[in-house]
Amino acid sequence: MEPQSDTKLESPFHTIPPLIIALTLLIVGIEAAFQLAENGMLGGPEGVGWRLAAIDQYGVSPTVLDRILVAGDYSFDMLVRFVAYPFINVHLTQVAFCAALTLALGKFTAEYYGSIKVAVLYLLTSIVGALVYCLLFDGGYPLLGGFTPVYGLIGAYTYALWLRLGQAGENQLLAFRLIGFLLLIQLIFGVMSGFLYQIPPPPTWIAELSGFIAGFAMSVLLAPGGWTTFVARMRDRS
Repeated sequence: MEPQSDTKLESPFHTIPPLIIALTLLIVGIEAAFQLAENGMLGGPEGVGWRLAAIDQYGVSPTVLDRILVAGDYSFDMLVRFVAYPFINVHLTQVAFCAALTLALGKFTAEYYGSIKVAVLYLLTSIVGALVYCLLFDGGYPLLGGFTPVYGLIGAYTYALWLRLGQAGENQLLAFRLIGFLLLIQLIFGVMSGFLYQIPPPPTWIAELSGFIAGFAMSVLLAPGGWTTFVARMRDRS
């Protein structure tokens, strides 16, 4: 018999904050329901239209903002769209990227800022990104999927890395490599999509970049030490 080891194997999920697991499961679970329904295994004949119904019910577009501001429709059905749309993805590839990035970035940001602050950041960057998208985009394509709050998490991650590089005396511009790389990849895919399908991609980058900026800006207050630490660092630099 082999000697028993005192080392216990622990699930990797034990190191991920419950909030991040819950967000990821919500993203994946909704998509799983859509996939099962579209393959006839859930919801019967009506299940095939679940995704389109969810897009119509929870997508955010300039028309929605006009209805709120111009018509004064502040009903729950209108306002809930701004926090629900990140969980209604268009296709499986989008779900895979959103779930993976939420897990990876969410783990780091929740450990650094705290789960409650990350929950606030996730919701607020979703709202900010959707509002800017509706204000700057004059079209009917609805904003959907979890990339906007994911970019918000990237903003929070970038700020934390910016602080750490400053503490180490290194070039703080290196903190922006991740957002630069992701925007470059998105640009390449957008050009390829327009070339292959002769259809210009919707400018969802407006919401995503806005989410990143909002996430970075909010992190100034959410990071340990908050605004006081930020001001002290700016004074040291000057």
